[in-house]
Amino acid sequence: MAHIDAGKTTVTERILYYAGKTYKMGEVHEGTAVMDFMEEEQKRGITITSAATKCPWKGAEINLIDTPGHIDFTAEVERSLRVLDGAVAVFDGSEGVQAQSETVWRQGQKYDLPCLCFVNKMDKIGADFEMSVESIHDKLLAHPVILQIPIGAGDSFRGIVDLITMQAVFYETEKMGATFRETDITDDLIEQASQHRAEMIETAAEYDEELMEAFVDDQAVTAEMIRRAIRKGTLQNRLHPVLVGSALKYIGVQRLLDAVVAYLPSPIEKPDLIGHKPGDEKKEITVKCDPNGSLVALAFKITSDSHGDLSFLRIYQGTLKSGTRVLNPNRNKRENITRVFEMHANERKILDSAKAGDIVAVVGLKQTLTGDTICDAKKPAVLPSITFPQTVITMSIEPRTAAERAKLATALDALRREDPTFTCKTDPETGQTVISGMGELHLEVLQHKLTREKKVDVRVGKPRVAYREAITQSAEGEGKFVHQSGGHGQYGHVVLAVEPLLADDGHYQTDIEFVANVTPDKVPKEYVSSVEQGVREAAGSGMLAGYPVVGLRATLIGGSSHSVDSSDLAFEQAATMALEKAIREAGPVLLEPVMRVQAVVPESAFGAVQADLLAKRGLITDCRLHGNMRVVDATVPLVELFGYSSDIRSLTAGRGNFTMVPLSYERVPDPVAKAILFEVQGRFFRFFSRFGG
Repeated sequence: MAHIDAGKTTVTERILYYAGKTYKMGEVHEGTAVMDFMEEEQKRGITITSAATKCPWKGAEINLIDTPGHIDFTAEVERSLRVLDGAVAVFDGSEGVQAQSETVWRQGQKYDLPCLCFVNKMDKIGADFEMSVESIHDKLLAHPVILQIPIGAGDSFRGIVDLITMQAVFYETEKMGATFRETDITDDLIEQASQHRAEMIETAAEYDEELMEAFVDDQAVTAEMIRRAIRKGTLQNRLHPVLVGSALKYIGVQRLLDAVVAYLPSPIEKPDLIGHKPGDEKKEITVKCDPNGSLVALAFKITSDSHGDLSFLRIYQGTLKSGTRVLNPNRNKRENITRVFEMHANERKILDSAKAGDIVAVVGLKQTLTGDTICDAKKPAVLPSITFPQTVITMSIEPRTAAERAKLATALDALRREDPTFTCKTDPETGQTVISGMGELHLEVLQHKLTREKKVDVRVGKPRVAYREAITQSAEGEGKFVHQSGGHGQYGHVVLAVEPLLADDGHYQTDIEFVANVTPDKVPKEYVSSVEQGVREAAGSGMLAGYPVVGLRATLIGGSSHSVDSSDLAFEQAATMALEKAIREAGPVLLEPVMRVQAVVPESAFGAVQADLLAKRGLITDCRLHGNMRVVDATVPLVELFGYSSDIRSLTAGRGNFTMVPLSYERVPDPVAKAILFEVQGRFFRFFSRFGG
């Protein structure tokens, strides 16, 4: 996992070569990387989908997933980290921690993943190992422990010093680094190496009593004692070993593989996973990494092709055999596993069975979606699912001909199954199909998938920001749905209280919460779920401009029922009416996605770039010199950043670049909000004027 262009895929290609999985080393810049097998990836030179493979190393089997670095494809990182036991964070040696490095690190920490740090690209001009390690400590709040230091930097980078064995290691470039030689450390490096080794031992000693005693008593310290202590600290996710190298120049990758086996956990060393009984989250079920237990697996990725869906599973317990029938407790559906595959990028190897700890792909699952559990029907268990960030950008899409309409619906459904951060819906005002994603590049790639892979000819509109709505104060609302038409009528009466739902940092949360605080004599228990459904449906449509409401807690505090006329539909409608009234009284506001932007620009263009960011309603949060370039950190509303790549190129004569990651949703200033509402109302009236409305 890493920021864009830190070298993840190149590191992966080297790993596959040294592990004997491939016989020819692929290169990203040549479009020959094994793990970047999609046409779109080869053309752009970036990773778009996470690719899985398995490779052997020194008696261990390593399941490896190469993830994208671009924020638009953050779902691929999220779902990969959810099912893995450890991660390698790759850093550009000349940049250190960058914007997306922070995002993927946070994702890893959310799942409490032990992490190794690999400072890559030490052959690059401006590479600075000490700066990179310092940024890991300061920006990620990590606990780096240096295991290797580089010999030289930039053009003079030629090898590494292993601080555990106190040996200098030089790789044979002519043999693609497949062979290396170990020598004594040269006099000019011995003092620096000794100092770093002393710091490493002092840090690691906290995690091993034997090492601590040897350190305190000034006795001899063995390599085995150091490795054991570092392993203990890493497994507790309290130490983060730092390794160094250059994947492009074939330096340091084998030592990285050694560290993966030595310090990251195997499946049986991870804590037991806690699931729950279907339909009852209070009844916990412990899931152990035991091949003889009942089957429990998690579907973390789905890809579709002409032969049907290929579902990727992480098996947590039991053994999965081809030709078996399983249960999906999330949807209460029985499913058939017809084939089991071991994946190597886009190549498949048929397996008879797979056991706990394995990552495999299967064919035959029809109803299963990303985040669903697959288990033995006799002993059902539900695992925690995977949560994904909300979409921030929308775009209208329509088929060029009427004949393409059915094909488009099928293709969009397939994309939605594959990509949890892609959504599509029909705009009730215009009748257009609106697709939503994580960024302009994400939507562009999805559009190309539709035309190239799904063979659907489409027209697209301009990208638009996915705004949200929220409330600023508490309020109450009452809704009464009464309908008499002879015979059975409809009666539902609901009183709701609403209040803002804020996170610890003061920002609005991205979901809504429903609480029932009412006695059965006012609203019978059987209708409470209908009230919740009405609340959620109404919140999804918004009150100001049709954007979904977020950061809201709705509490059912009162109501009444009729012994004959009350129904689910009536209470659902009453809840919708009550929520609309409550939100109107609660000071509704528009929210917009705000991005964290990092721009790297020449010193001469700094003033112009800074002024441009401020003109875009940006807030400069940090500014520092890095070599002869200026690094500017800012927060800027997404709506102001459309086409910014062209702007920054023109301001910096083509020498500047930028990256951005979603930060939060913030309140839209009143003058801007009025303009947005005016535009939405204009679209609404234009639509109805077509029909003489």
